[in-house]
Amino acid sequence: MAIGSLRRAGRLDQLRAFAAMQLRSGYRTADEVRADVLEAVSAEVRDPAESARLTDEYLADAERAWHADAATWPSSTPYDALVAAFDELRASGVLVLEAVDDHWAANDALVALAERGESPRGLAYFTHTDVWHAVEHQMLELNLWHGDRANVADSDQLLTDVIEILASHGLAAHFDEGRIEVTVAWQRRPPRPTSPSVA
Repeated sequence: MAIGSLRRAGRLDQLRAFAAMQLRSGYRTADEVRADVLEAVSAEVRDPAESARLTDEYLADAERAWHADAATWPSSTPYDALVAAFDELRASGVLVLEAVDDHWAANDALVALAERGESPRGLAYFTHTDVWHAVEHQMLELNLWHGDRANVADSDQLLTDVIEILASHGLAAHFDEGRIEVTVAWQRRPPRPTSPSVA
């Protein structure tokens, strides 16, 4: 999510939305999320105390909204279906990498496997920014490679099989400009509060 050239109030609203996306993605620790949000807020709000206050406010509001929304979700969500589809893809020989930094992380994973004499049938991956897009727009962009790191083409059986597996879990997907666009409401549940330890 880019913080555009809006008026200050609009930019702060974007930062509030950014905090919610970071939190709901579910792939970073609380400390990592706070550090990322604080960095973004500090670029707009120069006063350290005020930027810290706003960061904590945005994250607290986002967490309350997340819990409130999750209470209305069905027992099995589209995100749960996505997890089940990923499990099936892995069982079929497709390596799935979730929320990696960039395509180099995917490349490195295949190189490491090749050095061990292993080659998966394919590799599917998405980045942190892909997750934020899914949180905001209910569409996850999934990259798919062959095990030799070649991109899939629209006539490849691997692509057909991956889309069929997604569809079997109720997830509509289609290939567009080199990526699979998966329609999915990112209804990943918030972590349960940890119980205080008993002395």
